[in-house]
Amino acid sequence: MTRWGLGLAAVMCLTPPPPGPTAQGARVAGRVTIQERDNKPSPDLGDAVLYLEGPGGEGGGDPGVRAVSAAITISDKTYVPHVLVLPLGSTVRFPNLDPFNHNVFSVSEPNQFDLGLYGRGEAKTHTFTAPGLVRVFCNVHPRMVAYVIVMANRWYAQPAGDGAFAITDVPPGRYRLHVWHERVAAQLVQDITVTPQGAGDLQITLNARGYKWEPHKNKYGRDYPTNAGRERY
Repeated sequence: MTRWGLGLAAVMCLTPPPPGPTAQGARVAGRVTIQERDNKPSPDLGDAVLYLEGPGGEGGGDPGVRAVSAAITISDKTYVPHVLVLPLGSTVRFPNLDPFNHNVFSVSEPNQFDLGLYGRGEAKTHTFTAPGLVRVFCNVHPRMVAYVIVMANRWYAQPAGDGAFAITDVPPGRYRLHVWHERVAAQLVQDITVTPQGAGDLQITLNARGYKWEPHKNKYGRDYPTNAGRERY
């Protein structure tokens, strides 16, 4: 899998695997927690992404990858969902529900794209043809950001609100587990062995105490022409 350049400082602990495989394959499950400044509760555990890289490299020889159609809606100068994980070759529709224009774009190679300026009630689409992390911005509103994570296999998951996750139907073998979250500094990469009984109860702790939002450039590589990040509309 492509290394994403963002990464997570993390600690992983493995306990003995529970008995019994699933009906169609093994289950890789556990819980993600995030260490926050002042020990506050984490509001966005569900935005983490976990995936397995197989011994064959990015795709791991997985024949089960099927492209899908999905949507990221623009509403109140926000992308919803904020994090979207989908298989290689999938197409995302970006409908604009705001009463003003937006310009959806990304400079994340090799998935860079620019949908141009379009208004309320319009929608444009993009098909993601390479695996990896794609940072999606708006050329009008500097605070707008979404993350599209394009997967070359089907062994991935996002946690529930309490951090619990499960990757199901995993063939036994050796894998590399990757964990990503936008607010943590280094991506976790951990070798694991999946037996017919699974891979144990994975307890993953990410450290977001040093997170600070950093402004990005517009699609021309320049600062946004706004007043201290406050949009004109």
